[in-house]
Amino acid sequence: MVQKPYLISSEIYRASRYGAKHPLSIPRVSVAVDLIKAMGWFPQDRFIQGPIATPEQLHRFHDPDYVDALQRAEQGVLTETEKDRWNIGRNGNPIYPEVYRRPATAAGSSILAAQLVCGGGTVHSPAGGTHHGRRDQASGFCYLNDPVLGILTLLDAGIAPVVYVDLDAHHGDGVEIAFQNDPRVTTLSIHEAGRWPRTGPLHHDLGPTVINIPVEPGFQDDEFYYILETAILPIVANIEPEAIVIQCGVDGLADDPMSKLALSNSVYPTAVSALTKLAPRQIILGGGGYNPYAVARAWALIWATLDRQDVADQPLPPEAQDILRELQWRHSLAKNPPSRWFDRLIDPPNNGPIRDSIRDTVRTVLNATG
Repeated sequence: MVQKPYLISSEIYRASRYGAKHPLSIPRVSVAVDLIKAMGWFPQDRFIQGPIATPEQLHRFHDPDYVDALQRAEQGVLTETEKDRWNIGRNGNPIYPEVYRRPATAAGSSILAAQLVCGGGTVHSPAGGTHHGRRDQASGFCYLNDPVLGILTLLDAGIAPVVYVDLDAHHGDGVEIAFQNDPRVTTLSIHEAGRWPRTGPLHHDLGPTVINIPVEPGFQDDEFYYILETAILPIVANIEPEAIVIQCGVDGLADDPMSKLALSNSVYPTAVSALTKLAPRQIILGGGGYNPYAVARAWALIWATLDRQDVADQPLPPEAQDILRELQWRHSLAKNPPSRWFDRLIDPPNNGPIRDSIRDTVRTVLNATG
């Protein structure tokens, strides 16, 4: 049994980039791990280098021909027809030097995380959370679907029911599609309404194991906590899951350029802390996040929460500040960055009234789930 949380990462993320103009050209996982080290929170005896999943492991969910195409894309031998067929090199899914190895490492890490928690415990793999990947196509910057592979590993070990909670600003469509007909897995996604992939409506006919909570632009901390406390936690507690997988995409932050939500980074560790108490096995993944300063700070906070580190709202130590100040981000938001991006870990809260539409959404979700 994993008594204390394990952290899984890999050096492949340090230099790998999707391309100069791509939203994922920024460093994320490596900066979060560096920040964890600078804060004195690095678990030397509980850190694991993420393994590259084997093709056979990937075939548990992904089409073998698609896996082969992804490998050949990395070798530069994919035809234009094949690119169209597999959506590789198309629609925001570029071909870059590690186009197979990088997502296969995230997949291998989620598979390993599931194996580690079979007897109980917690694993954090911030490179995971590629929730848009389809069985036979890349989608939404996601070439493989590591959450699906991790959940399948749990199910294959006889661990059920499993609850998947997706906190990303974008709907977790790939995971929902994979398990929408499997009564052993409940997928719950809270996301910005109308944001790509424009799925995950409040009203659906996919049964009680598919729960979507779309929220409007401007969604802030108090509204998040209201939904967490009145809907998400009671629903998950009622299921009594044997395992919970949490996708912690942080593109819902007010500082993120890829959504119109207005959350502070404190909501994520709060949600993770509450949710992990509801199951004996927990896998915490990353996901979206397109402001490198915001992502690194949020994911470091999540790890600190999991590892029960003392987090004080005070200036960061010089080593941590240096890591953040050395980042390069060519975005309009970075032209006049606030000082807290460099010298504080915790955002100021974004409080506000709970809109009637949010209350109506919660009522609809609770009525649908009984």
